Amino acid sequence: MLSVRFNSSSQLVQDQNMDFSEKVVLITGATSGIGAETAKHFAKHNAKLALTGRNPQGLEDVFQACKANGSPDVILMRGDVTNKAFVNSIISETIKHFGKLDVLVNNAGILEIGSIETTNMDQFDRMMNVNVRSVYHLTHLAVPHLIKTQGAIVNVSSLVGLRAFPGVLSYCMNKAAIDQFTRCVALELASKNVRVNAVNPGVIVSNLHKRAGIDGKDYEALLERSKGNHPLGRPGTVDEVAKSILFLASEQSSFITAATLPIDGGKQAACPR
Repeated sequence: MLSVRFNSSSQLVQDQNMDFSEKVVLITGATSGIGAETAKHFAKHNAKLALTGRNPQGLEDVFQACKANGSPDVILMRGDVTNKAFVNSIISETIKHFGKLDVLVNNAGILEIGSIETTNMDQFDRMMNVNVRSVYHLTHLAVPHLIKTQGAIVNVSSLVGLRAFPGVLSYCMNKAAIDQFTRCVALELASKNVRVNAVNPGVIVSNLHKRAGIDGKDYEALLERSKGNHPLGRPGTVDEVAKSILFLASEQSSFITAATLPIDGGKQAACPR
């Protein structure tokens, strides 16, 4: 995603549209997977970072990685995004430390397995609170600050927000809600020059599925199936999603808003055979 050019003395010059110097980026769920990789990529492009997560070791690891990658300033906030007081503190601490907010990446989320026959209401409420309500709440608090900077929001959705899949009913509903949330908020904020987009990954090699209980041979079988049901012949990587998030947050996508971008090797366009 990084564009480059050469000046007359043959020096490699980074495209300024991908330079996040002086930009403040807030990323939820930054302790592992897509969130951690996205934080590292923003750090490489000189962003100042506010990172949240529940795992203290994960936060420390990503902090060290971001500093090593060149971020000039990183703050960490440990807590649960379903906790109202913690969500309030995310914004207040970010503004207190940096004085502004330029980019919000709503990445925190969980996956749990269940159909209409096997899902219980506790599971439904838990997933809705983490995957949808917390995004609504944090975005609501962040918007006044993003309007001041004419910033950007990138929501991490899923291919299941675009296409129906059996056995993950609550998750499908959550991500469909995030996609509609993305489109509606994009229209509401367009006149204020705040862009809102989402990425919709297919199967990505990370710990998301393992945390949902798909591990061992079941996880290996999932990755093997992905070679057949993703037209590009493989699952994706967190690096590929992170680069797309940076693109949507950057000036390189300055005329893109309300988009839900599949990062799925073509899976959303394929029909079962």
